[in-house]
Amino acid sequence: MDFEFFVARMSLLTHRDIRFPAFGAANLIRGQFGRTLFEKQYALFERLFAPPRRSEGPSGLADPPRAYVLRTSQLDGKSFPAGTPLEFTVHVFDLKLAAAFAEFPMEQFRLSLLPSRSVQRVRVDFLSPTELKNAEQPEFGPLFARLRDRVSTLRALYGTGALEIDFSGMAARAAGVRLLDCQISHVDRSRSSRRTGQAHPLGGFVGSAVYEGELGEFLPYLEAGSWTGVGRQTVWGKGEIRISVLGDG
Repeated sequence: MDFEFFVARMSLLTHRDIRFPAFGAANLIRGQFGRTLFEKQYALFERLFAPPRRSEGPSGLADPPRAYVLRTSQLDGKSFPAGTPLEFTVHVFDLKLAAAFAEFPMEQFRLSLLPSRSVQRVRVDFLSPTELKNAEQPEFGPLFARLRDRVSTLRALYGTGALEIDFSGMAARAAGVRLLDCQISHVDRSRSSRRTGQAHPLGGFVGSAVYEGELGEFLPYLEAGSWTGVGRQTVWGKGEIRISVLGDG
């Protein structure tokens, strides 16, 4: 019942003046990151950017998640002159890739998914546009379901295997957690594919939500989600969350 991953700290050097739009750095950094790997470490490029095999785990996701997410929010909405190193982190969920990142500062993490304390109230900050399937606002049941499915699928694809938990029982208990306060706004964004020329929406909601109930068994998944992201298109920088415990049992 562990979830393992590592975080590598990296940088790219700007060759021209650049300004990142709000919530837009991850999209641009991902493109340059991919090009750099394509030119210098093609095997790693294939492992990170090629579509992964479909999961046969319990989540049944149509589009299996990539083995990484980027964290670039410190660059959003800011301007940088040519010659500036742009620092960012890569959260990698396939430990077999650790050797490929050995030249970069790196830290490995192992999170327990077992409950360790009673928690009654939690705030979740949605730091980048977040999109939860069939959910206009972040009710706890759908939020937990997406976190659980993402962690389970990442484990199935790249780690020690899908979660062996009572999916239906946990879902029923998660539905009993109350959305106490919700302060969100919706962001409309899109990206254009250089390969196809098509525009792809990258919008979602940002803001915060406070949940109240028996949250102890769900807290490890929320904390894992602060590293993995949650919802659709996390590889484009969406679904970044931060967790704050407001009341213990």
